[in-house]
Amino acid sequence: MGSTEKRLSEQLPLFPLRVNHTWLAFLQKHGEMIAALSAGVLILCGWALTSVHDQTAAIAVFVAAFVIGGFAKAKEGIEETVKEKDLNVELLMFLAAIGAAIIGYWLEGAVLIFIFSLSGALETYTMNKSRRELSSLLSLKPETARLLENGREETVMADQLAVDDVILVKPGERMPADGVIIRGRTSVNEAAITGESMPVEKTEASEVLAGTMNLDGAVQVKVTKTSEESLFQKIITLVQNAETEKPPSHLFIEKLESTYVKSVLAASALMMVLPHFAFGWSWHETVYRALVLLVVASPCALVASTMPAVLSAISCGARQGMLFKGGVHLEGLGKIGAIAFDKTGTLTKGEPEVTDVRPADGWSAEQLLQVAASIESYANHPLAAAITAQAKKQKVPLVKAEDVKDTPGWGIEATVDGTRYAIGKAGFVDDEKAKRFMSEQGVKGAGKTFVFVKEAGNGIVGMLALKDSVRTEVKEAIRRINEAGIETVMLTGDEEETAREIAREAGVRQYRAGCLPDEKLAEIKRLTKKYHRAAMVGDGINDTPALAAADIGIAMGAGTDAALETADVVIVKNDLLQIANSIRLSKRMNRIIKQNIVFAVAVILLLITSNLFENLSLPLGVIGHEGSTILVILNGLRLLRG
Repeated sequence: MGSTEKRLSEQLPLFPLRVNHTWLAFLQKHGEMIAALSAGVLILCGWALTSVHDQTAAIAVFVAAFVIGGFAKAKEGIEETVKEKDLNVELLMFLAAIGAAIIGYWLEGAVLIFIFSLSGALETYTMNKSRRELSSLLSLKPETARLLENGREETVMADQLAVDDVILVKPGERMPADGVIIRGRTSVNEAAITGESMPVEKTEASEVLAGTMNLDGAVQVKVTKTSEESLFQKIITLVQNAETEKPPSHLFIEKLESTYVKSVLAASALMMVLPHFAFGWSWHETVYRALVLLVVASPCALVASTMPAVLSAISCGARQGMLFKGGVHLEGLGKIGAIAFDKTGTLTKGEPEVTDVRPADGWSAEQLLQVAASIESYANHPLAAAITAQAKKQKVPLVKAEDVKDTPGWGIEATVDGTRYAIGKAGFVDDEKAKRFMSEQGVKGAGKTFVFVKEAGNGIVGMLALKDSVRTEVKEAIRRINEAGIETVMLTGDEEETAREIAREAGVRQYRAGCLPDEKLAEIKRLTKKYHRAAMVGDGINDTPALAAADIGIAMGAGTDAALETADVVIVKNDLLQIANSIRLSKRMNRIIKQNIVFAVAVILLLITSNLFENLSLPLGVIGHEGSTILVILNGLRLLRG
């Protein structure tokens, strides 16, 4: 079928009826289907009148069926022709129906209009179903907020909130903006964002996200992001743009459509003349066969082979917690040969805990933790957060750090009490001295990450060991991906021993340890060259170059803004099982699209051949052609169930 992106409210109203909002919404939602079915009822009435030889009344009823069933599609076809200055399928069907009526085949023309409008209604239903599934998040976004200003509470629109505004959120209300709690404590249901059903305890300094539900305590929140910059709004933006990027298969068919329609019109015009002189057909038979050709050669089924299936699959993916920025990414996901995973926050929970604090001689564990946490409080990394959290847990006071310099992927430097410190991986402080220190301490721990503290002029003064556990669903997700014949690779900045243990535990076939952002990028390029198409899954700023370079970039929903903006797909619920499910969904969608295209082409060729041998009547041509269109749409609709 042709374009279905037009609003139904612009296509359907035939008369300036005055209706309430409920009826208007109902007509906008179901009007195209109502019009198609009404045309079908009128056709039955016309056929009944024909059987009792009331030809005039029958023609009047058929005309009504033409108008009611064909108005929306005829209007759409004419508008597109004027706008694009090119021919389209809608116009082709309109001409075929009018031609059938002119030579006296009113019933056949009306049936053509009916089935054509019915297939269009089914395609519109697919689009609307997809839109409803994808935009269900919109209802979770609060429209207003309680702004606290000069001791007064004022209700304002949520999109008017500015950074550093202080808002009050009462129990049972959703957070209107991303922010930090500055007073009060509560528990928050973050299922709308992360998919985690268990409430999360929030106290002062805890971050909260727009769209999440405040359950049992009134809190004051300091806004940290405007409405447009919130994670919730970024997800909504993904939702709204999901249908704008069409897959390559559909773009190819759209490109072919105009040329094909012109060819069909030329062939039909030629057939109106040539067979009369070449084969001795009567003029009636010649015109009749030309009209049949006009109907059966139309590429309706071919055009409808892709988008209903794509929209159904996008809708299904959204229900499972996978948001695609466009059909092109969903189509491409099923064609990848390798998929790379970041470790921290992707394969692991991203919530490492400090397991060991090992100070050098002359240092206490508390002193080492104080220096490390005071400096790491300026960093934005799960390891830094874990060290800071450990200091808070042990009630170790932080001190001021100055001249902080963060080197992403390596470590951080700062001055504390006049002394310069470097904190990070072994290669950041001094690889040889770090190995010697570990040997002296007798530290062993598979799967652990080690952070070293170096004092300027005094060498390594201590080490902290942290461990991050693998997500519960990771083993099953990786197993399914491996069984699908896709190579799995883990990319991490951790040391070799830690990387090897996490890869073994997760079931990943390959791993690359000690990867900096540029090395992750190089690895993605290598995988793309070797496996032709590669995907990358990550959640941090250091993953963004690799996410951008991959054929399909997949971001965790709780990841950084940069990762969400760069990725092609977002896992809203942070559930890696959905990647395996979406790969299966993509492969199934690609298979259904191929089935539809082969079936549509085969039906067109069969009908054209039958018409040339004078073995096809116009009614059978209409049923065969439009019936195949409905079948490919229904085949695509199967993807709504996954």
